[in-house]
Amino acid sequence: MASILRGDDPAAVRRAAALLRAGRLVAFPTETVYGLGADALNPEAVARLFEVKRRPRFDPLIVHLASPAEIERYADRIDPRARALVERFWPGPLTLVLPRRLDAGGRPVIPDIVTSGLDTVALRMPDHPVALALLAETGRPLAAPSANPFGYVSPTSAAHVVEQLGDAVDLVLDGGACRVGVESTVVSLAGDRPRLLRPGGTPLEAIESVIGPVEVEAPSARAPEAPGQLPSHYAPRTPLVLLASRDDPARLARRRPDERVGLLALAPAPDAAKFAAVETLSADGDLREAAQRLFGALRRLDAAGLDRIVAEPCPEVGLGRAIMDRLRRASA
Repeated sequence: MASILRGDDPAAVRRAAALLRAGRLVAFPTETVYGLGADALNPEAVARLFEVKRRPRFDPLIVHLASPAEIERYADRIDPRARALVERFWPGPLTLVLPRRLDAGGRPVIPDIVTSGLDTVALRMPDHPVALALLAETGRPLAAPSANPFGYVSPTSAAHVVEQLGDAVDLVLDGGACRVGVESTVVSLAGDRPRLLRPGGTPLEAIESVIGPVEVEAPSARAPEAPGQLPSHYAPRTPLVLLASRDDPARLARRRPDERVGLLALAPAPDAAKFAAVETLSADGDLREAAQRLFGALRRLDAAGLDRIVAEPCPEVGLGRAIMDRLRRASA
């Protein structure tokens, strides 16, 4: 199994940075989920990352930066909208998709394997002390998708990483539970109008308060421009049904006498005793708490030996938009 070291230990961070510079893979915490990091400037290291995750090569990766100033090295045509969002939300759970920079010889600074050959690059600065220490010590940008097999529930603890990836990871830095719990919001500023490619930890309403209206992309079968755009993603192995409402007749319908059904509830459920297992995301329906607990709750239900999981919807405001996005893709 992969070694787990405390992320607040400077010696552990130095060891992790040395591994990354040598082309190895290190899992580390961010405020959103745990990432599986590789040197974004090393195509061979990134190729191993794709292999370990069993991730399709057409799905681009997010590049993590140590400071806002680094955006100039890897992106081109950084307009006032991007600068305003960086000033307001970095470090934090916001990824910006921008035109990628070319070097003096006309070659992309960030290799094609990271961007899936697109002429854009996805950049973010995480808001976690361990992630920032690791980026600073490594001195390289890190490509870091979630540290789990492709398509499955994202990890929000070091134990989740080891459980899913085992010794395929060279080292895991433990920074405790992720405080946001869902991936970053992804906004494209590569065109004339800003577009929301993936809802996440930064609410759309907050982004629009800075740059004005943002187009919301509908799920599509076309090649993704950013991670998390495929119709099926973030899924437990147990079939999941997303209810239309708390009172949806499908909640208890069509159940065999011997069928074990679990419930993912936003708030305490009055009919909890009718289910084989119940996970409640928040005692009072708080969407921040629900987002933080979402992936852990899905994992526990997935491990409960159920035949089916039914999930309650939540209001699609603030972090509720990200929660519903993950549940829709998990049920696809």
